[in-house]
Amino acid sequence: LAFIDTLEILVIGHWWFGVPVRGHVGLVFLLSGLFVISSLGIGLFASTIANTQQEAFITVMITMLPSIFLSGFFFPIAAMPEFLQWVSAIIPLRYYLVIIRALLLKGVGLAALQNEVIALSIFAVVIMGAAALRFKKRLD
Repeated sequence: LAFIDTLEILVIGHWWFGVPVRGHVGLVFLLSGLFVISSLGIGLFASTIANTQQEAFITVMITMLPSIFLSGFFFPIAAMPEFLQWVSAIIPLRYYLVIIRALLLKGVGLAALQNEVIALSIFAVVIMGAAALRFKKRLD
């Protein structure tokens, strides 16, 4: 479903709003998949902490709202206080936004996004790993 949503956003953004797609579309999908894994990991981890579905939903909402504000989506990270810049460094969306902007607007290749891809990969592995370990302990 996430890939269908990505395709819809790319098509609507390009045809309706005139957003250029200068980078390789396959790379957009590949790196979007990496972000989806990170996001799923956050959701899975929240579900292992919560006792009910409602608690899990609230936990995810509490983490997502600050993530959006601190990711650089609304405000440039460089304009944030130094403390918030450090906090934003642990938000996967920050790195994904850099990747998407660079791929769509600048048409850069994978080599130019090496640091962001590494950071997003680390998040995906750590978050999914922590969620899997916590899920396994909860089953026991």
